[in-house]
Amino acid sequence: MKLKELASQLLICQLIGEETTEISGIATDSRQVRPGDLFVCVPGFVSDGHDFAPKAVDLGASALVTERKLDLDVPQLIVKDARYAMSVLSACVYGYPSRKMKVIGITGTNGKTTTSFLVEHILRDQGFRTGLMGTISAKIGSEFIPMERTTMEASDLQRTFGLMADEGTDYCVMEVSSHALDLGRVKGVRFRGAVFTNLTQDHLDYHETMDKYEAAKGLLFSRMGNEFTGDAGDKQYAVLNADDPSAERLAKLTAAEVITYGVNRDCDVRASNIRITAKGTEFDVVSFAGTEPMRMKLVGLFNVYNALAAISVSLAEGLSLSQIRESLGTMPGVDGRMEIVDEGQEFLVLVDYAHTPDGLRNALGSIREFAQGRIRCVFGCGGDRDRTKRPLMGKVTGELSDDVYVTSDNPRTEDPGAILLDIVPGLVEAGLDESRYKLLVDRPEAIQKAIEEAGPHDVVLIAGKGHETYQDIAGVKHDFDDRLIARAALRRLHS
Repeated sequence: MKLKELASQLLICQLIGEETTEISGIATDSRQVRPGDLFVCVPGFVSDGHDFAPKAVDLGASALVTERKLDLDVPQLIVKDARYAMSVLSACVYGYPSRKMKVIGITGTNGKTTTSFLVEHILRDQGFRTGLMGTISAKIGSEFIPMERTTMEASDLQRTFGLMADEGTDYCVMEVSSHALDLGRVKGVRFRGAVFTNLTQDHLDYHETMDKYEAAKGLLFSRMGNEFTGDAGDKQYAVLNADDPSAERLAKLTAAEVITYGVNRDCDVRASNIRITAKGTEFDVVSFAGTEPMRMKLVGLFNVYNALAAISVSLAEGLSLSQIRESLGTMPGVDGRMEIVDEGQEFLVLVDYAHTPDGLRNALGSIREFAQGRIRCVFGCGGDRDRTKRPLMGKVTGELSDDVYVTSDNPRTEDPGAILLDIVPGLVEAGLDESRYKLLVDRPEAIQKAIEEAGPHDVVLIAGKGHETYQDIAGVKHDFDDRLIARAALRRLHS
């Protein structure tokens, strides 16, 4: 594609240099530039892409997108907003691949990953060719690609859509983070459906207030439903959690048809007669398409909500409740989401990604539904992130656990011990004395201690990291996996 064709996608820009320059790809990371790429100089929070333009040119970049003219001998497309340009131009370079499939976007504080896995599993199980993009990985067909963030940068996102289109993908199910929405990473994506799980406190280090956080989530829905082509295949819809206060406001933002789901309020897809055990969950779905009993291996009320969101999407895509029931029943667990670690011990060990006050409340509340012994929770709070949620997480954990082991969870550049002390006021407010909580900076030690002290029928919840395979200490990512640490600790019990 020629540079002048890309320039035509923007109303306000200045093209300097040879306008017939051929562009074969697009990049924002100078380390990943390939010959023929268009390098976009994006100003970042830590560094400025303009500073890396010389390196990109040395590696073969054919042209640059910049916000100011650079003293480099390559064609330059000067724009007002490099991030916006990146989203628009990335979609163009790769042939608008999201239009060649149905994209289901899922946003919310908690539940995005499990909901996306549920939707993808149901659609794939019913014979559709599916792709997946999210916190754990991207999946194209049967191939998994590790992910560094919930939603890729626009250039990588469109390239991945292109690969999916080449594979004949029918549906892509993707997690859409509030950061990605606020930074415009998905502006070049056409969504068929948009799902809202819930909104609770998180990421206030970035968004500053809950109102701004909700507004970022709302960007996904405000872009839906404005294309009235008359073709039923182009119809867009929004799936909203009716039990969350944000749902009513989000419904007013969208022009798409709204499907509501929930447990406590009248809605289009509702769960009743919920029965939770350590082995799974059963409930009845009462919906606009009829009533059907459901059974799944996933545990907890919060997973009922995730399942309801997935059921709503599946109904919108024309599947019957009986088809959905069949596929939901075969859904395996999700990595790091209430994942069982079993070495034949007489107590239950679960690893979960819960890393917000509401996430911990959901996980621990579900455990209390079936726990016969003491509930022991290992958790920490991330460094360089929203500090106001630390005592809140301590309070929730203290209220719903019998014993608490406060430890490190990606302290990053902060003092790990100081983070632990930020959590303590919440534990004290919950009524815990020092006999019921321990401060152990070393996470393997905390996991080991919880497992050593567990008795028959107890439940040990190791929360915060879930599927993650690293511990970020002082800016260095060390190999670390809660599941492996727990398994090793359990084996030591029997040695």
